[in-house]
Amino acid sequence: MTTVDQAVVPLASPGLENKRLRAMIVAAMARVVDGGSYILGSEVKGFEAALAGSVGAAGAIGVGCGTEALTLALLALGIGPGDEVLAPSHTAGPTVAAINMIGATPVLVEVDPADYCIHPEAAAAAIGPRTRAIIAVHLYGHPADLDALGDIARKAGIEIVEDCAQAQGARIGSARVGAIGALGCFSFYPTKNLGAIGDAGAVTARDGRLVEKLAQLRTYGWTDSQFAGIEGGRCTRLDELQAAVLSVKLEHVEAGNERRRAIARRYADELAGLPLALPSERVGTRHVYHLYVVRSERRDVLAEHLKTRGIMTGRHYPFPVHVQPGLAARARIPVPLELTDRLAEEILSLPMFPDMTDAQIDRVVTAIKEFFE
Repeated sequence: MTTVDQAVVPLASPGLENKRLRAMIVAAMARVVDGGSYILGSEVKGFEAALAGSVGAAGAIGVGCGTEALTLALLALGIGPGDEVLAPSHTAGPTVAAINMIGATPVLVEVDPADYCIHPEAAAAAIGPRTRAIIAVHLYGHPADLDALGDIARKAGIEIVEDCAQAQGARIGSARVGAIGALGCFSFYPTKNLGAIGDAGAVTARDGRLVEKLAQLRTYGWTDSQFAGIEGGRCTRLDELQAAVLSVKLEHVEAGNERRRAIARRYADELAGLPLALPSERVGTRHVYHLYVVRSERRDVLAEHLKTRGIMTGRHYPFPVHVQPGLAARARIPVPLELTDRLAEEILSLPMFPDMTDAQIDRVVTAIKEFFE
């Protein structure tokens, strides 16, 4: 009988990585179980130091999930009710949910047609007197244009918060995302390039004072003496088990990223010339392909064609933030988001994960070519 793994090419498969690294992961988790320290112990501290070093930040603070990373980043900058934060509408909902969670107003803007990240000119045009920050989402693993956005932010006297959830290891020149803006926010959801076995996240900062403030905010605003010295404190801590797992996986993330880039090159070479819009990579950047997203006016028919051949696909994202009442009820939308609306109708995510085999890549490519014959 044909197994499911043989029959289906999944969109992502974190379980394969976990199986490959199982012995190291189990040993790390056993170390935690036997160690007797389970909250903010040596595993968390070790992972935070390793993560900060890997991105070139002054420090990192582990939290419960990527959404909480964004929330704490905004709180650390003193942003709250009455303030505005710019973000693309073409993003995962948590980007904007974090703005809403602190009582600020999301300002939803258009994306760049080349890389689908927030468009610097659109961001500049949307800045108002209450704007305090821009969330630059490094979408699909491609860095947003932080050179242009940084210039805009400096002139306006506002901050850049990087949403690095999909971009672990991405670079602009020699600088890694997460230490270019004031703060970098990471999600370690299991399917991410650096994925936990459960929920987890972290915030990185260039300024050590912000690192200290983030450490207080994640635990009720406490200092080490449990004195609540600042407002806005939460309870959102990275636990020792997930930190131990992430420390193991951090050592392998670069190899995983290189495999993702190799798969992307195969897709680009094999699919060139077809009526598909393929991902691009801005000169001077390093894309880490958390997702490999193409565009087609026949998206839904293509997706169904691939499904009948056992190839899973995704839509990232089928509903822009500005059409979701639960996220956009209080948002300001300066101009119609025509490209964002069009993307929602045309984008299709192809299978992409480090343990994807060459045979699976061949199946995807062959099925797409058949569709366009």
